[in-house]
Amino acid sequence: MFNTIMVPTDGSEYSKKAEDTALSLAKKLGSNVVAVHIIDEKLIYPYEVLEEEGKAILQEVQKKGKEMDVEVLEILIVGNPTHDMAKITEKSGADLVVISTHGKTGLEKLIMGSVAENALKKVPVPVLLVK
Repeated sequence: MFNTIMVPTDGSEYSKKAEDTALSLAKKLGSNVVAVHIIDEKLIYPYEVLEEEGKAILQEVQKKGKEMDVEVLEILIVGNPTHDMAKITEKSGADLVVISTHGKTGLEKLIMGSVAENALKKVPVPVLLVK
């Protein structure tokens, strides 16, 4: 049914729930997982620090995948999370996206928008929202 499940993650507790859901689903379906971390190009912060954080987040997903015997491909890019999600979905061959419904809150969400909401609009495959 779903061969490749993509899970965008920012390392938040909400994203970790989405990671766990994607990995559990992949285990049951015999699918592989594409874990994606997008460093927001709008952030004014040393890139090296953000890259190291992103790598650590993806390595944690990789570790959980190995423990569950699920193959995990890691993708780390600098870009716009709301715009690049659809491109990554297509390039990775993902046929399902599992994403958390929370991450940014308050003013940050108002200014930047909801990544999950934009994923629903732009991603060309089914999207499973995890609360």
